[in-house]
Amino acid sequence: MITRYEELLKKKMSLESYEKLALLKNPKVMEFVGSFVEHCDPESVFVCSDSEEDIQYVREQSLALGEEHTLANSKQSIHWDSYKDQARDKTNTRFMVYKENMHRMKALNSIEYGEGYKEIMDISKGIMKGKSAIVLFFSEGPTESPFTIPCVQFTDSWYVAHSELILYRSAYTHFLKMKESEKGDFFRFVHSAGQLNERGNSINLDKRRIYMDTENNIVYSMNNQYAGNSVGLKKHSMRLAINKAGKEGWLCEHMFVMAAVDREKNRKTYFCGAYPSACGKTSTAMIPGELIVGDDIAYFRNINGEFRAVNVEFGMFGIIKDVNAKDDPVIFENLMKNQEVIFSNVLMSNDKKPYWLGMGVAAPDEGYNHFGKWHKGIKDSDGKEVPLAHSNARYTMRLDYLANIDKEGFEAKDGVKVQGILYGGRDSDITVPVEESPDWKDGILLKAATLESETTSATLGAEGVRKPSPMANLDFVSYPLGEYTMNNIKFVEGIKEVPKIYSNNYFMRRPDGSFVTSKLAKKVWLHWAEGRIHNEYDAYQTPTGKIPKYEDLKALFKKHLNEDFSKEDYEYLFTFRCTKWIEKFERTKAFYKKMDPDTPQEIFDYWDQAIERIKKAKEKYGDLIKPGDYKGV
Repeated sequence: MITRYEELLKKKMSLESYEKLALLKNPKVMEFVGSFVEHCDPESVFVCSDSEEDIQYVREQSLALGEEHTLANSKQSIHWDSYKDQARDKTNTRFMVYKENMHRMKALNSIEYGEGYKEIMDISKGIMKGKSAIVLFFSEGPTESPFTIPCVQFTDSWYVAHSELILYRSAYTHFLKMKESEKGDFFRFVHSAGQLNERGNSINLDKRRIYMDTENNIVYSMNNQYAGNSVGLKKHSMRLAINKAGKEGWLCEHMFVMAAVDREKNRKTYFCGAYPSACGKTSTAMIPGELIVGDDIAYFRNINGEFRAVNVEFGMFGIIKDVNAKDDPVIFENLMKNQEVIFSNVLMSNDKKPYWLGMGVAAPDEGYNHFGKWHKGIKDSDGKEVPLAHSNARYTMRLDYLANIDKEGFEAKDGVKVQGILYGGRDSDITVPVEESPDWKDGILLKAATLESETTSATLGAEGVRKPSPMANLDFVSYPLGEYTMNNIKFVEGIKEVPKIYSNNYFMRRPDGSFVTSKLAKKVWLHWAEGRIHNEYDAYQTPTGKIPKYEDLKALFKKHLNEDFSKEDYEYLFTFRCTKWIEKFERTKAFYKKMDPDTPQEIFDYWDQAIERIKKAKEKYGDLIKPGDYKGV
């Protein structure tokens, strides 16, 4: 296969690397790699296959070049991003949109295509000069399956390459097996950390840009290292996939995949769940005694009339703050083992052990972290005291290390059959802990689209402010919100057994501000939903769905937690609050009008009908409707 870049690639690559690329017989891959080798101008290029030898080379280079450092546990390593490169850069993460489509994307952070393309190409011109680059092949979802989205990553960061080899399935072999008709259909990612300082950190953060071209499925990420900005296959790829799914009739959702297990009945019931940040997503996916398939991103497809889901990823990029032996025993145990884990932006002690905030063990008073050489009480240039680790510090680890992994579901090429969907928000005085939606459309419009997250004392700004978060996916939706919501509603057309949708809220407070139940109660709410799916529990009606009966919850609390659950707490938790629900719907309507003025009128009509139904219920039963009192209007 002769291409215009053949001589250039042979010059920049070893013979072995070039042959790995040529063996694919894929002109689109060759064009992509060649054009950016020419444009970014790295000194050399390594092509990584699926072989353990190649993967080990990536690990070794990351250490040799100082992008990672070995810890006391020799298979573990630590990486530090720049002190000012510690989170996703929302301001400079933009969609590149053709002029004729700008009106559709005005509520999203977009830039006109020609302007964005010129800017990102100017920034990336020669950006890899003097550095080595890596070409890697991955799959979003299992390889060689109906869910597979092939991906090619071109980066000059061995840390990014190493991270992705933990987080995603290596797919060089999948590319080798591609049919001719499939060879042009893959996601492309170009990343450069840019110019580095003596600590190996990106210097030109003022030129940090993450530009996404959803029309051509390519992401450009420049002058950054923090994985949320640099690891293209995570949230950048998710935005590409949401857009692709919207055109093709499937779904990409910000959801975990898990199995609720009833061991007495020898039964596994698969759930997916979406929760905004700090609303219980990871802790639900990791409920003790249940099984996890994935903790972050799921693809949904209709396969032979069944609602099937896969975990898109192979590993987890988790926030490490407050991971300790008591609250997260499974994860904590794995972080203590001598197995492949990358810690980022935590403290490395003088004896090369990692420490983080909320670890639950005594930490040393000095060491090395994202700030540099650190000691307790040290202040940055703004006079702010530097903590021992960043609050957004992370761990990167394979999911199949976990003892509670559902191996069957994790490896299933056709995914798992989903029977329940959970949507969880955070509010202190509106949403009951668990409620079943009347049907799928009701679930999307009553539970998913109305999701809110209430700010806490740990959040900058006022406490108790309710932030809209439809489908817990707002940061990643890559086409108009109203259209995306309608696509969620339409997805189940042709599916024989449509999953039941449930809302969750783990944060109801008493008037004195205390939480009504412990963190562990989420196991009870999950198993009530699991029992409902299998027709084992009756329920009370509310104006927005169905709630548990006291006697069923009392038995579940005793069975799963060996706790007594009082009738008083039950009535407080499951009272329907009419005025607060009306206000919630009005907030949702206003938010949709702001975000997408072209939202279909039928969505607003639906919410108006729900408001009228609740107003009638309020007239008939009063503002606070106790469980069992509502008999319809």
